[in-house]
Amino acid sequence: MLSPDQSIKILIVDDDEDDFFIISDYIRGIHPNRFVLHWCFNYLEALTHMKNHNYDLYFVDYRLGIKTGLELLKEAVSFHCDEPIVLLTGKGNYKVDMEAMQAGAVDYLIKTELTSEKLERCIRYALDRSASLKALKANERKFRSIFERSKDAVYITNQDSHFVDMNTATCKLLGYTKESLKELRIADLITSETSRDKYLNLLREKKEVNDMEVEMLTRQRATISCILSASAETDIDGSTFIQGIIHDITNLKRAEKATLQAEKLAAAGRLVRTLAHEVRNPLNNINLSVDQLSHLIHKDDNHFLLEIIQRNSKRIGGLITELLDSSRPVELVMEKHPLQGIMDDTIAAAIDRITLRQIQLDVSYSDEPAYVMADREKLKIAFLNIVINAVEAITQKPGNINISVSSSDVKHIINIADNGSGINEEDLSRLFEPYFTSKRNGMGLGLASTLTILQAHKASIEVQSKVGQGTSFTITFDKLK
Repeated sequence: MLSPDQSIKILIVDDDEDDFFIISDYIRGIHPNRFVLHWCFNYLEALTHMKNHNYDLYFVDYRLGIKTGLELLKEAVSFHCDEPIVLLTGKGNYKVDMEAMQAGAVDYLIKTELTSEKLERCIRYALDRSASLKALKANERKFRSIFERSKDAVYITNQDSHFVDMNTATCKLLGYTKESLKELRIADLITSETSRDKYLNLLREKKEVNDMEVEMLTRQRATISCILSASAETDIDGSTFIQGIIHDITNLKRAEKATLQAEKLAAAGRLVRTLAHEVRNPLNNINLSVDQLSHLIHKDDNHFLLEIIQRNSKRIGGLITELLDSSRPVELVMEKHPLQGIMDDTIAAAIDRITLRQIQLDVSYSDEPAYVMADREKLKIAFLNIVINAVEAITQKPGNINISVSSSDVKHIINIADNGSGINEEDLSRLFEPYFTSKRNGMGLGLASTLTILQAHKASIEVQSKVGQGTSFTITFDKLK
């Protein structure tokens, strides 16, 4: 029904003024009469009105000189004319009727059959349909905006898990364009076969996946930690599709890991200081006693036994000092340095070992200096620990170590990779723990010290390894602002 307090502006586009008067009389016969009627006989002028949305409804004659109303209809729709357009013709033509409806006309009327009742019904239907379509488009724009602006990755796949649609956040997270993603299955981006099967089985059997933690592989071959939620839905055609959300928790996982490692280091430091205090007191007594005995025992009378005690006491004292040094906070002298220069110093310190092992060293640097605020010597020690570990991990030929320094928009990235024996998952989780080592004569302080130095530089470190294939350390620094 027409709103009683709303005037409705109607433009009648017809090159015959007599037809305009006839149609106007019919419309004025509609009660209540709240119509504002205007006539236009020029094709381009009518198109301008339509482009500018000047009227609520348009009646367009099929014959408009050398042009047709059907052409005007198509052109108006191409300029996003949302107002309803009714096509008029002197006689019925099924082909024109169908073409008009397909082009976007809301109705098709024959002039000789017009009445006030028929026009009232046509106008009411056209305006109601137009209002519904506008509301539908507004909702679509609103939800499309929510879809596109979401910070989380939102996606739609078919039943085979092939991507159908996705928002910008999905492309940014996974590193693909929309076109590239549409050629992939989301299941194939889940790194673990067990997680992949679980995702597909839950959708098949329960029609939903709730907060499933998975690791996914980006286009850059980086592994990211995500929370995945999805549900199976049915569209109006009865076809099933999957809609889902990917929440990136990689940084959260890194923060949790860094916090846990810091807590372990702190706990180990407290233990070391306690043990050092408890061991040094009796050790000092032993050393004092040995000094006294050395004056009482002649060199010929088993004096060598006292020398053994002295040497080992000094060794124990040295170990305690080393343990205490490893647990103390790192004191840094921060200056601006390029990471390429620090890495060159590191390679120079390790090059003899690399050469003796006949290991191929490949170094790749970005053209621009990767400047950071750093303690050059401390950072060199941190890098050197990783490089030496890489050298010692290579037991078969040909050995290869790849070192790269690159930069993104906000980060500097160092990667040190080897093709050595690799690290199993259990050892990987304990890699930076103090006093943990898989080496026969190691103390387990090298990588623990590396982590302490990197954390003092506000850098993060990630390790990926496969047994029998090698290990990759990725260190990330914030760019200087």
